[in-house]
Amino acid sequence: MTEPRHWLMKSEPDAYSWDDLVAEGEGRWDGVRNAQAANFMREMRVGDQVLFYHSITGKAAVGIMQVSRAAYPDPTAEQPDKWPDKWVAVSVKPVEKLTHPVSLAQMKAEPRLGEMAMLRQSRLSVCPVSPDEWRTILAMAED
Repeated sequence: MTEPRHWLMKSEPDAYSWDDLVAEGEGRWDGVRNAQAANFMREMRVGDQVLFYHSITGKAAVGIMQVSRAAYPDPTAEQPDKWPDKWVAVSVKPVEKLTHPVSLAQMKAEPRLGEMAMLRQSRLSVCPVSPDEWRTILAMAED
C-alpha cells in the first residue's frame, strides 16, 4: 500500500468554511474550474491528507481533511453525466482543526516552504504539498 499523499485546497470561508465542513461531517469539494487544479484532484486517492486553507478572508491553513471519495464527475459542471468530465469533485472529511492557523504571511516567511506550489502559483486552488512541506506546516501550527 502506498503512503497517503498530501494536498492543499483553498476555499473562501464566506462560501464554504472549515466550520461548514465540520458541521456536515463530509463535504463535496466541487466547483473547481482550473484544468491544473482539476488534474490534481484526479490524482487524489481515498486516505490522502489535505490542508484546508481559507482564502481571501483569513488567508491561512486552518485544518486537516482526508479524501473520503476519489474523483467523480462534478455535479455542478454543465455536463456532469459525461465521464471523464473535464471537471471533477472529491469528497472530504474533517480530521482535525489546526491548533493555530498558519497564515500565508507565515508560509511566505518560512524558507523551507520556498518551493511550495501554492506560493509559486498563488491562484491555484488545489495543489500538492510535499512530505517536508506538510511536516513544516504542521510544526508551525503547533508553535
